[in-house]
Amino acid sequence: MGGPADPPEGTPEQGPGGAEDEYRSVVFDESFVRAARLQEYSAEERMADHAPAVRRRPAMYRGLSRQALILLLLIALAFSTAIYMGLRHSYDTPQARRPVEPLRMTVIPLAPQGKVPGAADAETLYAHSPAAQFEVGAEGIPLPASRATAHFSESQVVAALATTKDYIVRSSLYPEVLTGRQVRPARALLDAGQLGQFDQSFEHPAADGRHAPTGWLVRLDPSRAQLADDKIRVQGSLQAAEADPATLEITADHTFVYALRPTGSAKAAVSLFTVRRELTFRFDRDDLRTHQIQLVTSSVQAGPLACAEDSVSYLRPLLAGQTARTGGPAGTNPYETDSPTSLCGTLATGAEPNR
Repeated sequence: MGGPADPPEGTPEQGPGGAEDEYRSVVFDESFVRAARLQEYSAEERMADHAPAVRRRPAMYRGLSRQALILLLLIALAFSTAIYMGLRHSYDTPQARRPVEPLRMTVIPLAPQGKVPGAADAETLYAHSPAAQFEVGAEGIPLPASRATAHFSESQVVAALATTKDYIVRSSLYPEVLTGRQVRPARALLDAGQLGQFDQSFEHPAADGRHAPTGWLVRLDPSRAQLADDKIRVQGSLQAAEADPATLEITADHTFVYALRPTGSAKAAVSLFTVRRELTFRFDRDDLRTHQIQLVTSSVQAGPLACAEDSVSYLRPLLAGQTARTGGPAGTNPYETDSPTSLCGTLATGAEPNR
């Protein structure tokens, strides 16, 4: 006989709790009820005529999940960073680059006051000249101690100095460049904005202060002189400074001394030929990235040369035993405002070997 709480027919579905046990895990808490889209009207509300049994509840605004909020925040942060970096480095874009200045150059021949000294070998001449203590080749172009500037890092300053040295070596020490057989080694380092001026200088040389090949590189007349010794003596310095927040400027001042003898004569006396090059280079951040240069000024003094000789396309050295022909440099027309002044100097006797 069952207890007062048991159903008359006993507990159904074989178990102690019957079929009710099947739904014990389903719990309809208050949040579940509140989230229901349909709500049953109360008995009093259903007494109205034609009142529906249920009504649709307005959708509950749940808001964004925490993950969605974090994702949106990260997207907004990335977008803001991209805009800031684009504005901060807008000068790096090609559209914002400053136009590359053309090279301004001066080539000054230095005429000897008497016969050019000579000797049987280059070492004797070097030992009795001001170049006796000069280094050989690229060793005479050391990189100075460098440090960061206000707008350029130390690594950028070092890169500019190294590229400058590379150009000086290629344009002053490469035998194929010195003898006029090649110009490509130096040309390869120029900023693209100067290639047109460089090419025009060699295709149509002119003494206009813009298009002299000897303003770009040391170029000896191969029909007149050849190297008697490939151990070229060099001494000079490099200095780095900011021209403005977007431009790094390198100033180079080097003296090169070449031992020469007449072309095709292996036993002729050797003489020394001296070239001083004062060059100014500029680098923007594109140049630093591509390892290229802008050569903006070039001042060259070279001798012994004859003032009456054309030094635009080639330097035509006076060799051992020769003297400068009479005559001054090419005429200067003061009525032509675009015509550079023709200059010529005298090679001091102290600059020549003293034997």
